[in-house]
Amino acid sequence: MRVLAIDYGDARTGIAVSDPLGMLAGETFVIAQWDPEKLADEIVQAARERGAERLVLGLPKNMDGTEGPRAEKSRALKALLESRGMTVVLWDERRTTVDAHRILRENGKKEKKHKAAVDAVAAALILEGYLGAI
Repeated sequence: MRVLAIDYGDARTGIAVSDPLGMLAGETFVIAQWDPEKLADEIVQAARERGAERLVLGLPKNMDGTEGPRAEKSRALKALLESRGMTVVLWDERRTTVDAHRILRENGKKEKKHKAAVDAVAAALILEGYLGAI
């Protein structure tokens, strides 16, 4: 089963897609869209084009496990995606952006020049965490 992971952001949303067996993270890309309705449409289109049967949406939590305004936005996007017929799982995304910055830095990438790469790597980390847990 192919899975599509989402790192939801205000201006850019990172996307990572698993291999057809749902074992490994494969393709990553970014959708530059700030409007939640249009973003949901673009995510659904990307999922359908790639044959993804499940979406894994990062749920930002505070380090103490509580949820704030960002988590509310993720829950609202989940509702939009489900209203379009998608199966959506929320996934704790704590530290994924921090880890994405670290990975890029360790590989010699300048973070300011690669903001979109941070979002795509964060989505891949969400996907890898989810795939490792199922």
